[in-house]
Amino acid sequence: MIGARTLLTTLVGHGVDVCFANPGTSEMHFVAALDEVPQMRGVLTLFEGVATGAADGYARMADRPAAVLLHLGPGLGNGLANLHNARRAHVPMVVVVGDHATYHKKYDAPLESDIDALARTVSGWVRRTLDTAEIAIDAVDAVTASHAGIVSTLILPADVSWSDAEAIDPDPQDAHPPVADDDAVRDVVTALTSGAPTVLLIGGDATRVPGLSAAVRIAEATGAKVLCETFPTRLERGAGVPAVERLAYFAEAAEEQLAGAEHLILAGAPSPVSFFAYPGRAGDLVPENCDVHVLAKCSGAATALERVADELAPGSVAAVAPAARPAMPSGDLTSFSAAAVIGALLPDNAVVVDESNTAGVGIAAATAGAPAHDVLTLTGGAIGYGMPAAIGAAMASPGRPVLSLQADGSAMYTVSALWTQARENLDVTTVIFNNGAYDILRIELQRVGTANAASPGPNALQLLDLGNPGLDFVKIAEGMGVPGRRVTTAEEFASALAVAFDEPGPHLIEAVVPSVVSDLFKTG
Repeated sequence: MIGARTLLTTLVGHGVDVCFANPGTSEMHFVAALDEVPQMRGVLTLFEGVATGAADGYARMADRPAAVLLHLGPGLGNGLANLHNARRAHVPMVVVVGDHATYHKKYDAPLESDIDALARTVSGWVRRTLDTAEIAIDAVDAVTASHAGIVSTLILPADVSWSDAEAIDPDPQDAHPPVADDDAVRDVVTALTSGAPTVLLIGGDATRVPGLSAAVRIAEATGAKVLCETFPTRLERGAGVPAVERLAYFAEAAEEQLAGAEHLILAGAPSPVSFFAYPGRAGDLVPENCDVHVLAKCSGAATALERVADELAPGSVAAVAPAARPAMPSGDLTSFSAAAVIGALLPDNAVVVDESNTAGVGIAAATAGAPAHDVLTLTGGAIGYGMPAAIGAAMASPGRPVLSLQADGSAMYTVSALWTQARENLDVTTVIFNNGAYDILRIELQRVGTANAASPGPNALQLLDLGNPGLDFVKIAEGMGVPGRRVTTAEEFASALAVAFDEPGPHLIEAVVPSVVSDLFKTG
């Protein structure tokens, strides 16, 4: 069989059966092979950043990798932002990048570039297949490497893809669950029983029920404070789930949460730092004279926490969040009344993909007692993640409603994701909070302390304003096959959200809300 078919057959045989793609000429044999390997589901996206973001969302919910097919270096470059998010989230992914035929590269054709160098900026594993006989071996190695929570990138020249090769059948492998390090467990137990103020910061696989339960059991037994990393890869929360506070985004608030700690225990989370540097402020958020203890890295954190909990609080059961919903609000829509509507109507077992940014400030509190749900967040900070990730989350979780909460500015980065949602008829409800501005940048203009930040002029303000012309997300959605509705009151939002949750297929709601910082930026 040709090399491309060998690649597909090998990927499918090793558990990778979905491929998000934006292909070009050098990948046409891969595309043609999809008819010969129908077990591989090919999903077309209109932009490479949508493909990579969808694969990220898929991996977060399926706990296994999806494939991505990209065209040469420029295609990979277009997908880098969401590959960065995937790298920071430690999700498995197999990226296949087509390249020029080996004998054509010497001509320096217009699309020639250093694919290998680009791939290494976001990949934990990179390999270029130069021998058709190695395709299957390289594919197996790529999948195996990805299971460590990394992006694996396989670069496949066109002539290698169209030559003959043989697939490799999967070998049965025993699953080896992560094992907690004995020395790390003893060190953490000593810190927790020292009587000194202690903070337990969790992340990675510890933000699901087993890890959350263990962390809360530890806190209840020792008095330690539990925090979750600011942007977890996948957080289980809601009624019946142990509740954990997230570390604040703004450094000042995070410093208050960590203040006074003499021990900081990291269980799947990195040591806390501010997202950006600010004049006159420290970037390291660990309190002075605080000892940092690493219990476990991203994978295996839940297992390690359970070891500690069983030693300190054997037989205990963690407290869970009670069922509670906000009262349904009325009147003009604001960020907080919109959050209350979401909390009042969120369906059971929903998946919430949250890139609402400043407009979503009230959502966490409003949904704390809603039916149990998963939340996927912007782990790497590169915007344009939400709507693509919702594609992958919906495909990995058939039967579960997906709610995509999206800021207006970042929505425009990957708005073509709506077309794929319509094409695949996915049950995704997208709520775009339209406040007509890059509100987070308005806040940051104040925080960085520029000379004229207190009273910015028109040239500065126009770079943070999304009006003139205003964006019409309903028309954009309808142009891509997704029914849309614009709402300006809490009552309208509640009605639109109820309809969207009840009807199959994708929906978009443009929720018009005021800027949370508009009063700071009024011009005369």
